[in-house]
Amino acid sequence: QVQLVESGGGLVQPGGSLRLSCAASGSIFSINTMGWYRQAPGKQRELVATITSGGSTNYADSVKGRFTISRDNTKNTMYLEMNSLKPEDTAIYYCNAAIVLSIHEYFYWGQGTQVTVSS
Repeated sequence: QVQLVESGGGLVQPGGSLRLSCAASGSIFSINTMGWYRQAPGKQRELVATITSGGSTNYADSVKGRFTISRDNTKNTMYLEMNSLKPEDTAIYYCNAAIVLSIHEYFYWGQGTQVTVSS
């Protein structure tokens, strides 16, 4: 059984910072690309950032220069450092990972963590 567990969400004022974590656990052989997605009320889930196992990153234009994605492969954990937060960043943030079990790759989602940016 593989689980992805997010943490680090909360309420922050505009201009503030938060750091999200996503920890993968279970019978994992390896983890390929990991990513953060978010879904605001009434909107579709959208990509925030992705990171490959080698550390190559990709960001949505809306977060470039403000958010930084990283991962610690020794801990099967991914992070999202969010700075200069704006009210429009308010959403549930989900982590996603392409996890190899034995020889097959499967995609997993975390349960989500709420980020609210408000004064």
